[in-house]
Amino acid sequence: MSDQPYNPGSDGAQMDFRAAMSYGDYLHLDGILTQQHPLSDAHDEMLFIIQHQTSELWMKLALHELSAAREALRAGRMPEMFKMLARVSRIFEQLNSAWDVLRTMTPADYTRFRKALGPSSGFQSYQYRLIEYVLGNRNPNMVKPHEHRPEIADALRAELARPSFYDEVVALLFATVEGPEPAPAHQLDTPHNARPDIQARWKSVYEDVNRYWTLYELGEKLVDLEDYFRRWRFNHVTTVERVIGFKRGTGGTSGVQYLRRMLEVELFPELWHVRGEL
Repeated sequence: MSDQPYNPGSDGAQMDFRAAMSYGDYLHLDGILTQQHPLSDAHDEMLFIIQHQTSELWMKLALHELSAAREALRAGRMPEMFKMLARVSRIFEQLNSAWDVLRTMTPADYTRFRKALGPSSGFQSYQYRLIEYVLGNRNPNMVKPHEHRPEIADALRAELARPSFYDEVVALLFATVEGPEPAPAHQLDTPHNARPDIQARWKSVYEDVNRYWTLYELGEKLVDLEDYFRRWRFNHVTTVERVIGFKRGTGGTSGVQYLRRMLEVELFPELWHVRGEL
C-alpha cells in the first residue's frame, strides 16, 4: 500500500479546469450559494432561508414537469405524461421530507429572528400559487399579493386564462366515456367545484377498468399526486403549530387556522368522492 494520497488524476479524472467547464461552473454554484443573507445573528435563520429556497427550487421543477405533462396530455403522449406526473409526486415527497429538518427549529429559535421577516410569508410564494392554478385550485384573489411585480401577476393571470391540467383531464374523460351530458365548460378563473356529471364518468371508468385502463391509470396518478400534496399541506400545518402555536402568520393570515382551512381544499374532488360509490 502506498503512503502517498490517492490521486484521481492517475485513473484518468480531469484535475485541471482552467480551460474546461467544472461542476460549479455548470451549476452556477457561486450564484446559488451566495444568495443566503440572514438579517439577524440567529443561528437558525440560515436553516429557515435554505429550507424555503430549496422548496422554491423543487417547486420550479414541479411546474416544469406539470407544464410539460399538460402539453403531453393534449398531444396524446400518455406514457410520457404518466412519467411526469409520477415525478411530481416524488417532488412533493421531497418537499414533505424537508419539514422534518425545519421542525428541528424550536419556538425559541424562531423568535430570535421572526421580526426580521417583516410581512414576508410563504403565503406569498407565486410558484406555489402557480402549482395550484395549474392543477385547478384557482382563486383569482391570490393574484393580489403579487401586483407589485407585474410580470408575476401577469404570469398568474395568464394561467387563469387557460384550461388547468384537470380541465384537460376532464375533456379527455368526456371524449372517451359515453354519457348523456356534454363536456362541461372549463373552470378557468374559479376553484374547481365537484360536478356530478364528472363523477359519473369516473365511476364508469372504475367499474370497467379493462376497457378504460388509460383513464383508470390517469385517475390513480392524480390521486397519488394529491395524496402527497395533502401530506405537504398537513406537514406545513403541524410545523407551524409546533413553532408558533396559534399566533398570526407573518403575512397577516390567521396562521394555523388559515392553513387548516386549506386542508379542506380538494384538487380532484370527483376522484375522491367516487370511491364511496364503488
